Amino acid sequence: MGFQKDSSAININSKGVQQNTFDAIVIGSGMSGGWAAKEFCEKGLKTLVLERGRNIEHIKDYTTATLNPWDFPHREEITRKMREDNPIVSKCYAFTEATQHFFVKDREHPYVQTKPFNWIRGYQLGGKSLLWARWTQRWSDLDFEANAKQGIAVDWPIRYKDIAPWYSYVEKFVGICGSRDGIAHLPDGEFQPPMEFNCIEKHFKESVESTFKGRHVIHSRTANLTKGLNGRGPCQYRDKCARGCPFSGYFSSVSATLPAARATNNLTIRPFSVVHSIIYDEKKNKATGVRVIDAKTKKMTEFYAKVIFVNAGTINTTLILLNSRSSQFPAGLGNTNNVLGHFLMDHNYRGTIGGSYEGFQDKYYYGKRPAGIYVPRFRNVGADVQKDFIRGYAFAAGGSRSTGNVQEDTIGANYKEQLTEPGNWNMWMTGMGECLPYYENKVTLSEDKKDAWGIPQLEIDCEYKGNELAMLKDILNTGSEMLEKAGFKNINATDTAQPPGLGIHEMGTARMGRDPKTSILNANNQIWDAKNVFVTDGACMTSNACQNPSLTYMALTARAANFAVDEMKRGNL
Repeated sequence: MGFQKDSSAININSKGVQQNTFDAIVIGSGMSGGWAAKEFCEKGLKTLVLERGRNIEHIKDYTTATLNPWDFPHREEITRKMREDNPIVSKCYAFTEATQHFFVKDREHPYVQTKPFNWIRGYQLGGKSLLWARWTQRWSDLDFEANAKQGIAVDWPIRYKDIAPWYSYVEKFVGICGSRDGIAHLPDGEFQPPMEFNCIEKHFKESVESTFKGRHVIHSRTANLTKGLNGRGPCQYRDKCARGCPFSGYFSSVSATLPAARATNNLTIRPFSVVHSIIYDEKKNKATGVRVIDAKTKKMTEFYAKVIFVNAGTINTTLILLNSRSSQFPAGLGNTNNVLGHFLMDHNYRGTIGGSYEGFQDKYYYGKRPAGIYVPRFRNVGADVQKDFIRGYAFAAGGSRSTGNVQEDTIGANYKEQLTEPGNWNMWMTGMGECLPYYENKVTLSEDKKDAWGIPQLEIDCEYKGNELAMLKDILNTGSEMLEKAGFKNINATDTAQPPGLGIHEMGTARMGRDPKTSILNANNQIWDAKNVFVTDGACMTSNACQNPSLTYMALTARAANFAVDEMKRGNL
């Protein structure tokens, strides 16, 4: 790993230009950026990875990974002061005393909420790949064809056959535990052995699959290793993944893709590098590099490359493109059609259901399994046709035993002893509903507000609409019904009413398509009017289905990076 010294962007000499020139530049070091770096470096390209946050060293910088709850001043809880200072990020389920150092605090990078949107970010090497929930499901043509069949937004320019080999390619390297379930609209992948269901989950599976035709309860398909892989893992069943895993038991770019890239000696990583914009040469009709602001000194530097991958995370990627203005692209790089920034999506996680079960008092389970169970989409599939909404939703779920079997109001030794006993079994379910792509859901640049680096702040205007709300009602009803049929008591179905953003699956705003008049990217993730600039993170998504999206980002990135290398060899970039 190397670090480039800053050099002035003004009157830069030829030697400075040479020192700042690479074969490829990757903006962002997270889920998709790490994959771009790996593919480029392994193909022999000298690659610069730009990360706006600090450097992270695997194991060394996982400072809370092995601490016990009592080792924290507040037993892992966020203080009232921290919540008051951070009303946005503190709403995130993963934001705790043990993980807060991996999150962007509210004041560090402000934005404008035209409508409520909780933008959750992680600015460090590895980005949110250190924090993700690790659930990985493939898409099928049910998803890729939906827009075309229903006349929604624009058609995807690819189908399952185009990405299926890349799903396999990625899965074999990442290491995903799961089961092959033979569900046509949720294709099987390259799996390690699954983590075992506990007894309440097995009971729930048997009940659902015998009671409801066409519904399945399967393993969550999770990027946690149940067997060692390439010197990583296996998982230790600690369920402390978001602190960073010193055992490399789960996939992150810091533990997997970036080390693979580094091993080639073709990788340069430059932290504290806030990308201002992409440089476009109108005479050459292509991008030539990027302008970078040092996060600490605020000094501007230019870096140059033949190919540029923008993987800064959906909203930041679009911010960079919007801010990359020139006489040819006054509204942002590639934005000749006023599509850039529009069609923002996030999965609808507002519906949560829980219940308790009085049986299996003689059963327990081993360890803290960092995986769950999954109910794949069953609405608007096959013979199931809903009149109130299109598309569908999935359920993330899991069962466990509560701590403490307190039978009476008491204090002292009796109370302490009762707290050590296991309580009842509980099941939780969270719906993950598809959000349709709406033109009105958008991000734009503020005309008068700037961030600490002199870059315009983003204004985010996004909301769930009628289709999502009708789907939410069905989520609460079907989740409750499945628990009831399985014999659960005290069932509680809740609409959290949370706004978009907290799903942390923001997508769209620089979508792929078949026509440059209605999309920003072509079938190979290239900007139509700047063919050496690629976008392969969530910004490229044309719709968002109801699967966890990171696997698709990684597969699209590996596919596009290999295409870019081939095009460079042909002299087309």
